Amino acid sequence: MPDSITPTPDITCPTREQTPPHAGPRTLAAGIGCALAATAISATVAADVRRPAVQGLDDRWLQWMGGPHHGVLRLPATALDWFGGPLGITVPLALVIALAVRRRWWSTLYFLSAYVGGSMVVVQVLKSAVDRPRPLAPLVRVDHGSFPSGHAFGAALLTVLVGALFVPPARRRVWWLFGACFTTAMMWSRTWLHAHWLSDTAAGAAAGAATALLLWCAFAPLLAREALQRNENGGRRRGR
Repeated sequence: MPDSITPTPDITCPTREQTPPHAGPRTLAAGIGCALAATAISATVAADVRRPAVQGLDDRWLQWMGGPHHGVLRLPATALDWFGGPLGITVPLALVIALAVRRRWWSTLYFLSAYVGGSMVVVQVLKSAVDRPRPLAPLVRVDHGSFPSGHAFGAALLTVLVGALFVPPARRRVWWLFGACFTTAMMWSRTWLHAHWLSDTAAGAAAGAATALLLWCAFAPLLAREALQRNENGGRRRGR
């Protein structure tokens, strides 16, 4: 009598590229830390919008950004101003379309909640609540309220969103380094163009990172389930 053969289940282990987006205690701690930093700066500026405790540092930094405002530095400063302005919506829109095409609906909802909600709620509420005057003679068109920097907010927010949804976990360290450099460059651009005080950009970057990180933690179970379903569907297609 032939030996009976017990079929082994087809188990497809996710690769490092397929690892579900992970938002653990470090992500939560980073989000809380950024939120506390943004809150501290906001409270300091709101206490006296005309002459906050950080105004001395802001004045000194603005002097260092005094110019000349022409030559090679104007090109990257203007490009970053464009990227963070209305025309820069093309990049987030392309990312949302990419998520929707791949039917990553929870990822799409997370992206839209953070990007649209953050920009429309967090930034505008802080602008209205603090209502800080801008530096004199900004070199680009600006709206009301210097605090916080919407450009710095968007740069930090987008860095976390892309890292969470598009960058494999094994490569995120490199991405976080790039994102930190990108956000710092955006902060420099806003102050070099005299559109914001330094503390405006610091608060904006901290608030943007906090918004994306904390929402990442909130969406983590749904994102993980979505990633596992993609892995299972991919395994079934490969098994056919």
